[in-house]
Amino acid sequence: MTIDWAHFTPWASLAGGVVLGLASAIFILINGRILGISGIVGGLLPPKRGDSAWRLAFLLGMFAAPAVFHALMPAQYITVPRIDASEWLIVVAGLLVGVGTRYASGCTSGHGVCGLSRLSPRSLVATGSFMGAGFLTVYLVRHVI
Repeated sequence: MTIDWAHFTPWASLAGGVVLGLASAIFILINGRILGISGIVGGLLPPKRGDSAWRLAFLLGMFAAPAVFHALMPAQYITVPRIDASEWLIVVAGLLVGVGTRYASGCTSGHGVCGLSRLSPRSLVATGSFMGAGFLTVYLVRHVI
C-alpha cells in the first residue's frame, strides 16, 4: 500500500471529526434529536407542520458552508476534489446510498457518529455493514472490475 502524501490530511481530518462530533453532541443536547442527515431530509418528505423550519435552516447551512469557507480562506488552502468517476456513476452511487439509508433507518452520520457514541447495537451493525460494503466496493472497483 502506498500513501498519497500530497493528499494525506490527518490534521484536517482530525479537526473535521472533532467538529462533527461536537456538532452532534450539541445538537442532541439542545434539540434532543440525532444529527443524521437522512433523518433531517426525510422529515421534510412529507413536511410535518411546525417541524420544517429548523430542517431547512440546517440544510441551508450545510450547503452554504463550502461557499463561506471558499470566501474566507486564502486560495492556497482550497483544493478541488478529484473524483475518478463519471456523472452517471455518481448519480447511481448516490441513489444506492439513499436506498441503503432507508434500509438501515439512518445514514453514516446518524449511525456512525451519534449511534455508536450512544452504544446502540443497531448502529454498530449498521456501521459495520456500510463500512464493509464500502471496503468491498473499493476492492472490487480497484482490483477486480
